[in-house]
Amino acid sequence: MATNKTNLLLLLLSLFLTLNLVSAQLRRNFYAGSCPNVEQIVRSAVQQKIQQTFTTIPATLRLYFHDCFVNGCDASVMIASTNNNKAEKDHPDNLSLAGDGFDTVIKAKQVLDAVANCRNKVSCADILTIATRDVVNLAGGPRYEVELGRLDGLSSSAASVEGKLPHPTDDVNQLTSLFAKNGLSLKDMIALSGAHTLGFAHCTKVFNRIYSFNKTTKVDPTVNKAYVAELQASCPRNIDPRVAINMDPTTPRQFDNVYYKNLQQGKGLFTSDQVLFTDRRSKPTVDLWANNAKLFNQAFGNSMIRLGRVGVKTGRNGNIRRDCGAFN
Repeated sequence: MATNKTNLLLLLLSLFLTLNLVSAQLRRNFYAGSCPNVEQIVRSAVQQKIQQTFTTIPATLRLYFHDCFVNGCDASVMIASTNNNKAEKDHPDNLSLAGDGFDTVIKAKQVLDAVANCRNKVSCADILTIATRDVVNLAGGPRYEVELGRLDGLSSSAASVEGKLPHPTDDVNQLTSLFAKNGLSLKDMIALSGAHTLGFAHCTKVFNRIYSFNKTTKVDPTVNKAYVAELQASCPRNIDPRVAINMDPTTPRQFDNVYYKNLQQGKGLFTSDQVLFTDRRSKPTVDLWANNAKLFNQAFGNSMIRLGRVGVKTGRNGNIRRDCGAFN
């Protein structure tokens, strides 16, 4: 009997340690002994990059989501394809990732590597994590504390992206299911969707809502009529498919809770945005954050921290790349 109890305790202890492995690996002061100024160095590089182009902000934020949702936050989205391997970044869902996001990480790594004690000590995954927090903060959003200690992934394939990323036509059921696969809740999904307060989308992504919604109506009835007119003026049917429009028509360069106010007015750009207001499960949270920016900022920061724990690579499952775009 004693032996059985001992075995049970050992099993429970093993499960506990496994479940808490990520929390043990990640910590706020991970680089205190090797590169203590890592956050200040990355922030400075990010600021310089933003001065060159505002696109740095939404591009970096979107890059982080696309990285974390496919095999975890391991910078595998940055790997370039080779003759022998088609990498994540070349999957159709990632082709619209702006180069400025990748360049932000590359520039920050160059600055870090110029500091002797930091050279090749900080993973590309952690650089992207810090840079993402900084672009959010520098756009007026919260400055949440980042957990560090990720290693860079050892694989990247376009095939692994399939079915892992949200799509503009998703409903709440699809979104909730996708986020749940990454250990994220309904509340996390609503909070992280708030990242659409920044950034751009190609006109072709909204054609179905303003020109060919279904057999009975050409226009999605949940879209604000004045907004439909704006979208049709900005995105005529014959427009160049490379043309992009703001995700947030009101304050496109500011990280704020206006995204949720837009949803209340029928001004969510994607179906996957507007359903957050029309679905009874998510509507109360949308209304709450539309009226309370502080609560939204707190929720967004907490959800970003949880997102950063997805699929963290440790030990032999990862390394620190010398070149963020290549396995080395």
